[in-house]
Amino acid sequence: MLVVGLTGGIGSGKTAVSDRFALFGIPIIDTDLIARELVEPGQPALAEIAAEFGADCLDDQGRLDRGRLRKSVFVDDAGRRKLEGILHPRIRAVARDRIAALSAPYCLLVIPLLVETGMTDLVDRVLVVDAPEAEQIRRVMARDQVEEAQARRILASQARRDQRLALADNVLENSGDLAKLELPIAELHQHYLCLAATQSL
Repeated sequence: MLVVGLTGGIGSGKTAVSDRFALFGIPIIDTDLIARELVEPGQPALAEIAAEFGADCLDDQGRLDRGRLRKSVFVDDAGRRKLEGILHPRIRAVARDRIAALSAPYCLLVIPLLVETGMTDLVDRVLVVDAPEAEQIRRVMARDQVEEAQARRILASQARRDQRLALADNVLENSGDLAKLELPIAELHQHYLCLAATQSL
C-alpha cells in the first residue's frame, strides 16, 4: 500500500486537507490523535510525563493539562526533547501497526513533525501543506487562544518552511481559501491512485 506522509507547520491547514481526502474514502492515520491516545489516564506515557515534568502538568482529574505543558516545553529545548523522547517512539510503533492493518490503495499518514522526527522511513511520498507564516500565526492564535509571542515560539520550535518543502513530492498551497483546495486535492487523489496501482504491479 502506498503511504503518503502529510505534513506542514502548525496552522497550515493539515486537518482541512486530510478531512477532504477522507471524503474519498482514504484512510487517515493522524499522529497527533495517536499522541492524544497515548496520554490518556492510565497510559504509561502519561505516567512518564508526570514523573518527568511534575504533577503540575496534570489537571484535577489526572488528565494532561496540554496548555500548561505546552508553555513549559516550548520555552525549554531540553524539556521538549524529553517529551519527544517519551512520545515519538510510541507514536512510531502505533503508526506502523495501523498502517499494517489497512487494506486500501493508499493512506495518509499525518505527521506534523515529519522533518523533526525523521519518520520519513514510514512514508513513500511526502505531501506538504504550506501557508504564509503570518497566516499560520493568525490561525494558531484564534484556534488555541494564545498570544502572538506564544504562537511564534511554537512556530520557531518547528522545522523551517524551506526544510519541509525540500522533502516534498507534492505541495498544497493553503493561504486561506479552502474552496481553492478542492480541485488540487481531487487531482492528487487520482495521482496517488495511479501511483498505488503501479506500485502493486
